[in-house]
Formats: sequence, structure tokens, C-alpha cells
Amino acid sequence: MEELFSIFVKGIFIENMIFAYFLGMCSYLAVSRTVNTSMGLGLAVIFVLGITVPVDYMLNKYVLQEGALTWLGPQFATVDLTFLTFILFIAVIASMVQLVEMIIEKFSPTLYANLGIFLPLIAVNCAILGGSLFMQERAYDTLGQATVFGLGSGVGWLLAIVAIAAIREKIRYSNVPAPLRGLGITYIITGLMGIAFMSFMGIKI
Repeated sequence: MEELFSIFVKGIFIENMIFAYFLGMCSYLAVSRTVNTSMGLGLAVIFVLGITVPVDYMLNKYVLQEGALTWLGPQFATVDLTFLTFILFIAVIASMVQLVEMIIEKFSPTLYANLGIFLPLIAVNCAILGGSLFMQERAYDTLGQATVFGLGSGVGWLLAIVAIAAIREKIRYSNVPAPLRGLGITYIITGLMGIAFMSFMGIKI
């Protein structure tokens, strides 16, 4: 249990997808104009990561890596399908994003309209694929660890986009120099927040 908690906290603060690896910046910058829209996209990202990372873990463990197909018979012990990693991972991600898109369109048409093109673009959000590839690289021992890592990464991404959205709502009333208004000041704030999140790297978990 302590190990799962450690993985979850690291995914949120220490290994934050936005502030540690700068993954998923396109959606982060484009959708973070209001807190409500950012919250909706962040929850969608949590759902997609929470589903795709464990599914990709199962694919990696029982299909892709060398020797994974031994459950089919001893003749498959030397089969290595890791070259299919990107194709299968992206296929799983695209399927989950399509499911999320249909759910949001059904139950929240307003949020669906606000998210616009950036909702289906979750399928090519590098934070989503990055979660699965980090899971594969770190070789988690159990499905539970992979699932907690996916959820923690999603919560960290949600925290980042909601935080920047709240700041962007406030700075509309600030006297920002004209050349820096819009994305300029957003880049600067993101960099400062990234530096602030580096302080979590000193935490021993």
C-alpha cells in the first residue's frame, strides 16, 4: 500500500507530466482559458490515463515483450513483439478517447462544445502516450502499480491545467505588458510553476 501511495504522489508532484516532462502542452495552453473547461478536459485525461495505462500494461506483459506469449505454448517463448508497441498503444488510446468523446457529448453538450477539437486531440496528446511508455520503461511489477501510476499522472495533469487556468483568469485584470499578453505570459508562468514543482524532487517517498 505504501508503494502504491508513493507511485501516486510521484505521478502528481515529482514526475508531473506538464512541469517535469512538458508533455501535453498543446492542450494545456489552448484549453486553459477557463477553469470549468480545464476541469472537464483534466477529468477526461484522468479517465483516459486510468484506463489506457493498465490496458497497455496487460498488452505489454502478455503480448508484446519477449517471452510474453509463452501462455500460448513453449514454441512462442522467443517471440518479441515490442516493435508493435506504438501501434497497439495508440490504438488503445484512440479507442478510449472515442469512448470519452461519446460520453461527454451525451451528458454534457456544453462542455463538449467548449472543448471543441481538443477533445479528440487527446488521442494524440503526448501525455497519454507518455504515460504508457513510462509504464513500460519502468517495468512495474503489478497491474495495480500501473493503474495507480496512470491515475496519478492524470491527476497531476489536471492539477497543472486547472492551476494555470485559474491564474489566467486572474491576470486578465492585471496590467500585463502588451507584448506578453496571451501565450507570452502563460509561457513565463508555466516556466515558473515548473521551477516551483522542482522543489518536490527533494521529497523522499
